[in-house]
Amino acid sequence: MTSPGGAGSVAGMEKAQQPYQKVILVCLNDREPGEEACGLRGSREILQALKDYVKAHGLKKLVQVTASGCLDLCAVGPNVFVMPEGTWYKGVSKADVERIIEEQVRPLEGASRS
Repeated sequence: MTSPGGAGSVAGMEKAQQPYQKVILVCLNDREPGEEACGLRGSREILQALKDYVKAHGLKKLVQVTASGCLDLCAVGPNVFVMPEGTWYKGVSKADVERIIEEQVRPLEGASRS
């Protein structure tokens, strides 16, 4: 084992500020057919619609939209969780994406993209 900072060492963990103003997690968890799971209720389309909007509006440096594993609320999914404010959307459909964008993403459109 190499000592910290020694030859061949890999940089250790560092604590840093969140690089995005918002992180949007969309649960894509799958289970067996017939079981409750966000991934079986259209969450992939929700994820893609959010990603497409963020990319099309040049907000990728401000908003990270990413897939998550199980958020443990399968019965009320699809689930979308927004950080840092902790907003949880449950029972989301593709038709609800516009509301999420309106509430969470559009307010950042005038923010600096540097």
